Amino acid sequence: MSDIEHLLEEALRPSGPEPLEPPRDLFARVMDSVADDRRRRRHIRLVAAAWATGIIAAVVGIAVFTPRIHGRLAMDWWILEIATNLGLIAIAVWLGPFIKRFGRAYAADVFHDNPQTGKSYIVLTDIVYYLIFSAYILFTVQLVPEVSWATWVTAEQVANSLMRIGGILLVIAVLHGLNLLIMPVLGRLFSLNRRLPRH
Repeated sequence: MSDIEHLLEEALRPSGPEPLEPPRDLFARVMDSVADDRRRRRHIRLVAAAWATGIIAAVVGIAVFTPRIHGRLAMDWWILEIATNLGLIAIAVWLGPFIKRFGRAYAADVFHDNPQTGKSYIVLTDIVYYLIFSAYILFTVQLVPEVSWATWVTAEQVANSLMRIGGILLVIAVLHGLNLLIMPVLGRLFSLNRRLPRH
């Protein structure tokens, strides 16, 4: 063997008098981890299939049940308004927890000195987020059609609905981006507060 291989062998050789034995429940823990990963992937596939099924059903329902005038779809304006509001609520309810699931490890790393404070911080930010999302949806609800809209759906109303959906996506992105920047500062402040002597 070369010198590098000898060095690697020395580094990887157990230093204790007895060789280390793997934990007795190692196999069970590995199997549990594999099962959790399988359940997570199945859940993601089910969610994606549900979203795809809902979108396809909505498109088919619109194409089949919407009346036509001179070969063009003539949907009442309030149908698109209700669909837009339901879409905004679905985005706010689904996307927030989806992002938070990937940020738990980040929050645990930031608040490693005081994990209870980190959990409380995450709960409070979730409440604030949902209040902001609810306010945005209520602010943009249309109870009567705009002057430029007709009694059925027009291109102006479709553009308005797309802007509202893009707006809530922007609000979610800005809030979570600010949280990513502010959370390390707060975690550092809380850690310093715990280490300062109290008289």
